[in-house]
Amino acid sequence: MSFKDILHPKTQAGEIVRDVVFVLLIVAVIGLVLFAVSGTWPALVAVESGSMEPNIPTYALVFVAEESRYGGWQTQEEAIASGTDPVFNGYGNVIVYQPNGVTNVTPIIHRAITRISDEEAASPEWGFTGDAAHGGVITKGDNPVTNSMPDQKGYFSRYGRVEPVKDEWIVGKALFAVPFIGWVPLNLFWSILIAIGIIIAVEVIVKIVAKKKGKSAAGRAGKRSEERKNGKDGTSGKNGKNVTAGKDGKKPSGKK
Repeated sequence: MSFKDILHPKTQAGEIVRDVVFVLLIVAVIGLVLFAVSGTWPALVAVESGSMEPNIPTYALVFVAEESRYGGWQTQEEAIASGTDPVFNGYGNVIVYQPNGVTNVTPIIHRAITRISDEEAASPEWGFTGDAAHGGVITKGDNPVTNSMPDQKGYFSRYGRVEPVKDEWIVGKALFAVPFIGWVPLNLFWSILIAIGIIIAVEVIVKIVAKKKGKSAAGRAGKRSEERKNGKDGTSGKNGKNVTAGKDGKKPSGKK
């Protein structure tokens, strides 16, 4: 099979497969570009809860960059002290991190509030013990209703109590968010079905339109051919009026 055969398949099924492969290639290229620009993976994070509302809404798609790029990052405490401009309508960077360093759970995207030391982590204020009593970043969601206290004072069923975030647990920092687009990766199965359905629909519509244009062009060509044929036979007179040839092929004068 030649490259030309791949670009121009002879069957409709082949055309659909070609289009799906092209879409996947485009997605792969976009992924490579995002990784090159962001320096981390995933470079895009979909927000599946309202813990950062109203500043980052549910189903927003957030572009994430490696935390040391584009000016580095600060906690809320550091940003207020240095007079840094707000990020997502609040002081301190919004970071994405793996809770307790666990990699097989959904990362958390919350605002960095402050840093605490090993001693502070073990103090009565925070109450961490054993291996969990280590320094790190304290984080919190922006939603005042659902996230009234820091993550490190809450308990999550999937990974227990969140420990202070170590630097190596940080995936990156949020740069900007696009509302609603995050629904696509969060509902990947339905998104794929919708994309395939759109591709098939476009292919069918293109085929129908091309077929109608072909019939129309064939009809016009047949009509012109018929008109030329009538003209050569002498059955059409001036202004399209029919006349009958007289004796010796001369036209009658109309006079007696």
